[in-house]
Amino acid sequence: MEFSYDIAGGDFSRAGAASSEVKKILKQLNVELAVIKRVVVALYEAEVNVVAHAADGVMQVTLDSASIEVVIRDRGPGIPDIALAMQEGYSTASPRVREMGFGAGMGLPNIKRNCDSLDIESTVGVGTTVRMVTFFNR
Repeated sequence: MEFSYDIAGGDFSRAGAASSEVKKILKQLNVELAVIKRVVVALYEAEVNVVAHAADGVMQVTLDSASIEVVIRDRGPGIPDIALAMQEGYSTASPRVREMGFGAGMGLPNIKRNCDSLDIESTVGVGTTVRMVTFFNR
């Protein structure tokens, strides 16, 4: 099964909408609740990163009987130093984003903690691609 969701940069009123749709699908497929929680936390963090930092993005979801793979591509500023961005507390969020309660620097670390495989590719001035996989029976 494959699904695709557009993510609008700057639209905090819709932040989390794609993650919620994926959650509904996983529940319908009777995926274990602990796995659903991990997947949704990772997806929400990635989705909010697009909303907070990019012009727009796309979340592509691929499901099979053993796993969920999610690829999120955005058109944004890119991440100059991925290793630094992976550190808890590191954030490049704007003051506006921080005032709304986002940008605490926990997004990428939370994604890593809640999926089984994480790959991030980024080009400064172009955008970022985040690929995450979570297995259902681990």
